[in-house]
Amino acid sequence: MPDDLFKALADPTRRKILDELTERNGQTLFEICARLTTKHGLGSSRQAISQHLAVLEGAGLIRTRRQGRFKFHDLTTEPLERIVTRWLSPHAPEDTP
Repeated sequence: MPDDLFKALADPTRRKILDELTERNGQTLFEICARLTTKHGLGSSRQAISQHLAVLEGAGLIRTRRQGRFKFHDLTTEPLERIVTRWLSPHAPEDTP
């Protein structure tokens, strides 16, 4: 199980980003920044949120797709499902060593 996943989940801003993508998947960087500011009072720069998104993508928790000049961010739950399987079904074989 990659440590990147736990590192990504350890940060409260990244967890808020995941919450926002759970509520409304497929958002642009601008939309994510706006929602974090209005709903959570976070005044992070777009560059800082972009770096958080890169960490989440590196951990496999989000995927990006381009449509024209826009880049959309989509939540992917497979890494979380592997954690649940590992600890809630301990007799199931692990995918990774």
